[in-house]
Amino acid sequence: MISERNRRALRQAESAGVEIVIATGRRQAYAAPLIEPIGLKAETVLITSNGTVTRTLAGERMDRTLLPIETARGLSGALRQFGGTAIFTFDRDGRGELVVESLEQVHARIALWVDANRPWIEVVEPLERAFDAGEPPVQGMICGTVEDMDRAEAWLAASPYAEKIEMHQTQYPARNLSILDILPPGCSKAVALGRLAERRGLQADEIMAIGDNYNDAEMLKFAGHAVLMGNATAELQVVGRELGWRIAPTNDEDGVAQVVEDVLCNQLNVSVVE
Repeated sequence: MISERNRRALRQAESAGVEIVIATGRRQAYAAPLIEPIGLKAETVLITSNGTVTRTLAGERMDRTLLPIETARGLSGALRQFGGTAIFTFDRDGRGELVVESLEQVHARIALWVDANRPWIEVVEPLERAFDAGEPPVQGMICGTVEDMDRAEAWLAASPYAEKIEMHQTQYPARNLSILDILPPGCSKAVALGRLAERRGLQADEIMAIGDNYNDAEMLKFAGHAVLMGNATAELQVVGRELGWRIAPTNDEDGVAQVVEDVLCNQLNVSVVE
């Protein structure tokens, strides 16, 4: 839930002429209802599925990159060795936007996610059949312990798939949970943001990015003003300090609001991405 201070700060920034862009690993259908209570404009841009799809908050598609069917079909079998938690995301509405082979195995790993996404989940067994209709997905993912996903990432990096995919982890060490997103090659939040910046005629030094996990790292490196939340892992904070990123207060301390309020106070001409 987004705090009132964070909502107020983002609305004030928008009113002051700062463009707010939301960049998330989540899908549009999942993210939009969480963002709508902020009260941002309908044309607010959402970079979703870790950079594979860009839409406005109202749903207008601006950009999309697809994972080739042959790659996704091959991954369906290759990923079974990592616990049977493979999930593929399609850029469609309703049931079947998310496809799994074993709902039980996915639920055992990320029960809250399954419960929140049930209306969009379709079970297809074997998973390879999910691509029989000829529609390519925008994203694949597997989940498990941090150790298991580090092992999965290393295996994929040394496999024939290495040049056919892009990988980004989102880690939650306190829960010993990691989600490994498998994207079309060259995809990331940073790449999607770069395309948007080009459309807007913006340079990197006119962009502030706020992030808290490993899947934000490339975006933070791209932005001229990089802010890492205080709840990021200690390891990522070390990297951030080495690269000169600002370390903000934590989410529980309304760190986003504090950063945005500073932007408004200093009247920086930046677009804020989080």
